[in-house]
Amino acid sequence: MVERSKSGVFSCQELERAIARGVISSDVKIAEAQIQPASLDLRLGGKAYRLVSSFLPDKKQKVFNIFTSGKMIMYEHELTDEGMVLEKNCVYLIPLMERLDLPPDVGGKANPKSTTGRLDIFTRVITDRNPRFDEIPTEYKGELFLEVMPRSFTVKVRKGQSLVQLRLRENRESCRVTGKQLKELNKKTPLLYDGDRPVPLSKGNLSSGMLYMSVDLKGGEDGIIGYKSKRNSQVVDLKEKNYYNMEEFWEPIKRNSKENTLILEPEEFYILGSKESISIPVGCAADMAPYEAGSGELRTHYAGFFDPGFGYGTDGELKGTKAVLEVRAHDVPFMLAHGQSFCNLYFEKMSEVPEKVYGPKIGSSYQYQGIALSKQFKGKE
Repeated sequence: MVERSKSGVFSCQELERAIARGVISSDVKIAEAQIQPASLDLRLGGKAYRLVSSFLPDKKQKVFNIFTSGKMIMYEHELTDEGMVLEKNCVYLIPLMERLDLPPDVGGKANPKSTTGRLDIFTRVITDRNPRFDEIPTEYKGELFLEVMPRSFTVKVRKGQSLVQLRLRENRESCRVTGKQLKELNKKTPLLYDGDRPVPLSKGNLSSGMLYMSVDLKGGEDGIIGYKSKRNSQVVDLKEKNYYNMEEFWEPIKRNSKENTLILEPEEFYILGSKESISIPVGCAADMAPYEAGSGELRTHYAGFFDPGFGYGTDGELKGTKAVLEVRAHDVPFMLAHGQSFCNLYFEKMSEVPEKVYGPKIGSSYQYQGIALSKQFKGKE
């Protein structure tokens, strides 16, 4: 038996045990495919409610009581296997199939799945008596609700599909990997690569336990450094894979060969790539933290979870995978330069080394990605 730490992120096998104990439950059986190396995919339930606005409960309120009272609901719709269209820039609330009954010292965090983020679908999990999005307190017992707002594209979703994933963590404060521990880990197995060359950790890319990464504005031989979403496009059906023509939804961005800069226009959505490649050893999970507002009014990611084995493989055979950055500038145009620090990650210990790791063997879509769009678009399978 693998020795278990008293703190850390739940591995796939511990998530399975949590399901067996009723810590995670659902009226519809939880499928094995939902269980990822360090997270659980949460499924959309049978109804979607179009709301007037977003909201959060206070410490005494239940979510269902808030949105069903007063004039919060504009209309409701059955969410079936046939699907429902969610209009761009509209707020929806969808009860999820899964429920939680968390023990002491175990809390959770939710995050959009990679495909959700790359389609610019803004999602946040809401729980009863909790005035915070996506953070689920210890000993929480109750339902889970998902706020959904498509921003770039109108999308079609179905009952049972997953837009977000959940991580459970025991003793959250002690499972964070410190900067000193990251340096020691990096000596054994490099965490950052520039091409095939390991990148040493220094004050320039490591601070307060955060690993900083920069943006790539040079691109590859084709000169493409990223993509910007088009304002007018057709519905994206999330069930499709390798189906839509990229040109109908995205505008390729070519590098500025003289200056290697890019000006982000306010409220436009961009897909960019990191300059460095990241490698997540199997004993760790990582999370991309929000970009500091003091460095510019930007959002640099939506889907921030990096699973054990991402850019690493099973035994360290890979030399990193680039991170895809989902970027939106607010208020004013913002200029980026190649190699500018642009996102940061913190690492957390796994409670156990997971029995399965990120990669094609478990259906992971982005292990060998460059600047990858979501899997609905042709050539991105």
